Amino acid sequence: MPLTFLTADRDQADPAAEPALPFEERNQWRRPYRPGPWRVAGSALLLLMASYLLISAMIIAFAGELPGAGACAGAAGAVIVLALRLLRVGVWVSAHGLRQVGVLRTVTLRWHQVAAVRTAQQPVRWLGLPRTVQGQALLIIRATGGGGSAAEGRALRTLLTDHNADFLTRPGAFDRAADVIEAWTAESRGNR
Repeated sequence: MPLTFLTADRDQADPAAEPALPFEERNQWRRPYRPGPWRVAGSALLLLMASYLLISAMIIAFAGELPGAGACAGAAGAVIVLALRLLRVGVWVSAHGLRQVGVLRTVTLRWHQVAAVRTAQQPVRWLGLPRTVQGQALLIIRATGGGGSAAEGRALRTLLTDHNADFLTRPGAFDRAADVIEAWTAESRGNR
């Protein structure tokens, strides 16, 4: 059995030539890109910390201090929820609309509420920290007025940049993700 994924001469098909909507089930919410290594590593570290908290809770429970064990187990549960939520952060699309998932809040817009999705050069946060660098951001502009008019309103918070945890050191992946989200927007707004 040939293992083409291990060879350097594998077929290098152009990812931009793939259809923008390759999914059969368009009603299911999906992120059109994979979580980046920084996001996965951060979540893995949080899960490692949660495992230490759970072991601490077990040791404290065997020592007979049940309130302390409960506090450690509760803290571990909160860290696990935070790690899983960090993995879900990003932009999700479906036939219903566009969903922007953050750590603490989620904003869902129907396609008629989206005026435009475009990439812009601007100062962006580096890994979500207060430090900013010049980079690209995917801007999602809300439509203003009733009836889904194309008049532009205010932009949503910028979660998708080429310097966030999903795309740091992977500019090609950011370009592909931005193109796919723009294609979902164009096709979904055209189908309504």
